[in-house]
Amino acid sequence: MVTRLRAGMGFYRQWKGWSDARKILFCLTCLLLVVIGRALADEADAILGEWYTKDDKALVQIFRAGDVYNGRIVWLKEPKNDDGSDKLDTHNPDEAKQNQPIIGLNLANGFVYKGKNTWVEGTIYDPDNGKTYSCKMTLKQDGSLKVRGFIGVSLIGRTQVWTRK
Repeated sequence: MVTRLRAGMGFYRQWKGWSDARKILFCLTCLLLVVIGRALADEADAILGEWYTKDDKALVQIFRAGDVYNGRIVWLKEPKNDDGSDKLDTHNPDEAKQNQPIIGLNLANGFVYKGKNTWVEGTIYDPDNGKTYSCKMTLKQDGSLKVRGFIGVSLIGRTQVWTRK
């Protein structure tokens, strides 16, 4: 504790010897670092919100969980089967999950912000066939979200464009 106090006092003594211009420059530099850090955090969170999938079949809510981004289905254009029952995850390879409703289903998981409006290292689940694919998402300049699901390398896959609600 005393060592920390002495170190702090050393900075204070040094600060007292600085010119006013140097103090202002130091404060502006600190402020700039805070603003840049905040801007980078805001950029990473730009994906947050609700997105309509292709043909407006579903609404997916992208949310942050710690350092990763996930997405869950919060609305379906056709939430019921022909018999009036809720649509369930009947194609899920895990039989224990086949009775879960599609609404509320986490379908996008584990995305990490890479920079340049791109989120990578995630997976996306297709409830229409029960398969999970590697995925990356890119926020386009027009505000749409390019979602690319693939097996292995990104060249072999399928892309959908989602629009913000």
